[in-house]
Amino acid sequence: MPELITKNDLKALSEKLKGELFYDALHKSIYATDASVYRMIPLAVAYPKNKSDIKKLIDFAKNYGITLIPRAAGTSLAGQCVGEGIVVDVSKHFTKIIEFNEDQKTVVIEPGIIRDELNHFLKPFGLFFSPNTSTSNRCMLGGMVGNNSSGSTSIKYGVTRDKVIEIKTILSDGSEAVFNSLSIEAFKAKQLSNGVEGVIYNILFEELTNPKIQSEIHQAFPKASIHRRNTGYAVDTFLDKGSSNGLSEDINIAKLLCGSEGTLAFTTAITLQLDVLPPKEELFVIAHFNSVQESLEATLIAMEHNLYSCELLDKTILDCTKNNREQEKNRFFIDGDPQAILMLEIRDVSLEKVEVLANSLIQDLKEHHLGYAFPKLYDQDITKGIELRKAGLGLLGNIVGDAKAVACIEDTAVDLKDLPNYISEFTNMMDRYGQKAVYYAHAGAGEIHLRPILNLKENKDVALFREITTETAKLVKKYKGSFSGEHGDGIVRGEFLPLMIGEKNYALLKRIKHAFDPDNVFNKGKIVDAYPMDKSLRYAIDRKEPDIKTLMDFSDSKGLLRAAEKCNGSGDCRKLSSSGGTMCPSYRATRNEKDTTRARANTLREFLTNSNKDNKFNHAELKDVFDLCLSCKACASECPSNVDVASFKSEFLYQYQKENPPSLRTKMLANNVKYNKIASLFPHVTNTLLKTLLAKNVLGIAKKRSLPKLASKTFRAWHSANRYKFQTTSLYKGELYLFVDEFTNYYDVQIGIDTFELLNQLGYKVHIIDHEESGRSHLSKGFLDEAKIIANTNISIFASLISKNTPLIGIEPSAILSFRDEYLRLAESKDVAKKIAEHTFTIEEFLKNAILKGDIHSSQFTSQPSIIKIHGHCHQKALSSTEPTFFMLNLPENFAVSVINSGCCGMAGSFGYEKEHYDVSMQVGEDSLFPKIRTMEASVIIAASGTSCRHQVFDGTKRIAQHPVSVLKKALI
Repeated sequence: MPELITKNDLKALSEKLKGELFYDALHKSIYATDASVYRMIPLAVAYPKNKSDIKKLIDFAKNYGITLIPRAAGTSLAGQCVGEGIVVDVSKHFTKIIEFNEDQKTVVIEPGIIRDELNHFLKPFGLFFSPNTSTSNRCMLGGMVGNNSSGSTSIKYGVTRDKVIEIKTILSDGSEAVFNSLSIEAFKAKQLSNGVEGVIYNILFEELTNPKIQSEIHQAFPKASIHRRNTGYAVDTFLDKGSSNGLSEDINIAKLLCGSEGTLAFTTAITLQLDVLPPKEELFVIAHFNSVQESLEATLIAMEHNLYSCELLDKTILDCTKNNREQEKNRFFIDGDPQAILMLEIRDVSLEKVEVLANSLIQDLKEHHLGYAFPKLYDQDITKGIELRKAGLGLLGNIVGDAKAVACIEDTAVDLKDLPNYISEFTNMMDRYGQKAVYYAHAGAGEIHLRPILNLKENKDVALFREITTETAKLVKKYKGSFSGEHGDGIVRGEFLPLMIGEKNYALLKRIKHAFDPDNVFNKGKIVDAYPMDKSLRYAIDRKEPDIKTLMDFSDSKGLLRAAEKCNGSGDCRKLSSSGGTMCPSYRATRNEKDTTRARANTLREFLTNSNKDNKFNHAELKDVFDLCLSCKACASECPSNVDVASFKSEFLYQYQKENPPSLRTKMLANNVKYNKIASLFPHVTNTLLKTLLAKNVLGIAKKRSLPKLASKTFRAWHSANRYKFQTTSLYKGELYLFVDEFTNYYDVQIGIDTFELLNQLGYKVHIIDHEESGRSHLSKGFLDEAKIIANTNISIFASLISKNTPLIGIEPSAILSFRDEYLRLAESKDVAKKIAEHTFTIEEFLKNAILKGDIHSSQFTSQPSIIKIHGHCHQKALSSTEPTFFMLNLPENFAVSVINSGCCGMAGSFGYEKEHYDVSMQVGEDSLFPKIRTMEASVIIAASGTSCRHQVFDGTKRIAQHPVSVLKKALI
């Protein structure tokens, strides 16, 4: 913290703002990083609520000589969003669509609106904002303008700069200014404006009408044929060699602000030119190649075919998809083991025309002897392919260990015809360094995202970081390319601008920066006078790694710290429910960065790395950041880097509670099976007592929350009394072991009965033996000593029983899937645990497999029609899939089944019962699930595998949901 600024100063500033200002250690650590390799602890973090707040922040920054770092989604790869001043986050309050003009195809928006959310609004009008980044479901227009984003569509529609009509700003003197298209005469008139605005117009006109400066720009800036040009400030776009004074007929300073990385002015509103939606019919040709170089030669041919996108994925990226639960499902179209693929998008007004165009493209590539396989993707398969492509850079976080694919030279763009030669030279250069780089993304635009594999914890690789970046800059300069095509200069490339555009042009950029911002109020250290590219790195260099001992086994990531370090800041956890998926439910409810997967992983990394305490987990900040984690497991599959925060939370709570004993409520919830054994002896008394307000107050349960009722008889008691009534039928299909989870045993007894009877009537011999509870409640509350005993006891019990022919089947997803997840981290015998896990299935998975084998037929079930809507349990979606449920319930021939795009229900075991979490729990449900259920007809059957889900559905909508197995049982003839 600067010496002259005290906490009292920050408190006084906070009291003046309508929005929020945070200067605690937690928020500062969360905002110390973005998606780049850099880390700077900010002075504070602000969430301004209006323009007045921004003006007050500017005034404070000027008075105290600090800088403001504008931030939206924080997915910047070049370090634009880190700094030592106040981070100003517009993502929470500046999120409105201000004005929409359908006739003129324009929209006015605030900088915090998400690109895909804008396009959801525009779609009914047949319009869209065309620049399409891989982060489009969470990146925001303010950031896209700041970086002049491009994305996969740029070869057809251009870049963000091409779409910006007007930008409303607040300047460094606190005045408001509007920048839009002006004629030369109007531009001259603006020189009479007061304050900083007048200075801007005077300096720009004086500088850009100077023939010597114009000549320098033409000579040294990247080729104009490269439409992805983000090298410095875009002064080259103002020039026109054919005009009398060398300037374009009209000049729009808003174009200059595009790519300026928030260093010139603070944006408050943006007017965009929209495009008509592309032709509806589409297909993707996935061309497979035996080398990256072959794919680049093919790009030159493919780009002659009027493509809508042309994207490259190399073997490194494709191999990463094998280790990601979500993306493994999306790589179904890969044929063999290609060194690279091109994803080639073709569109037209009819599918017949699209097929003709695709076949012509494939034939052309074959005639040039380029590529060995050319599968086509249609309909929903296209969506899966696009998701695979978008996950690319995030997937690189899956590389185990300290060596990572580092963003430093990943944004170079050259003229398309130069691309094969440039990449050939680049590859030779990397060979000299003993590097196998990653090749990815926008081949059709002349931009390949190139990344060396470096360990930035070691000084020798930090030296390579600079050497490789410098040599690449010289190579790009040789081809008169742009060192930044779409990600910006930022810290990582800013200091190379004198090399890229020459010292005289760099001096011009400095004069422009000074005209706009003489006091360095806006994002100091980016573009001009940049911070050194090899300082302020996320990790300390050549520092001894802290010894972090854990009870759970994180050896698959080389320890818990490295598991947390897998988070590269890509921000996938900030996508909203409209984009599908579940991650991250608490962020969707609060819209606070603190409640993202990214924040939790980064905070854990920060404190485990830098804490001086003996117990490095013993920090209130860690407790705070994990507090609203629902342990939904969505991050374990939806995060490209598989950052499993639910496991982190279990380990954190275990370690934290060594120094901070858990509350009575926590102990009771963790050990609820022990208490249920006693309570189930007197279920009526227990149920009556738990309904009282006194009981809820004592237990810390939310007053509005209903509590599940203990059954009058446990499932085990029912089985003990009834098992001899069931005989193996003549339909005998095999044997299985049914895991009797604690939820089914004490609460959902009828579901257990339905499962047992269904399996029996379908011809299966069902074994039920004595075993331990699942340990789910112990895991969720951090009681890992107890969870480990339970896990290893169950592993020992089932070790000799479970096999391919006698699988283990479970009813409650969170219980049975523990065998495939946490048990593997707790097991003393890994091999035995893995063997059991291989033959452990949810009831839906088991029945689907039986149907596929032909052991179960639709003729065994009713032909009466029913409409069924499935809500998937979070653990089911993360560790299995809702597809087996969908498949199973489609067996009766007249069942109309669909899966609700519902995210998390919000209950999350005991989370939704706890009084301090109730509101967030219900807000999570309201995010996507409850509204959809409320619109359903009363006759619609709601199917939900999770006991928590069914309870939450009832509390939120008063609708009764059924377990899918009960639905199928009722359908038996």
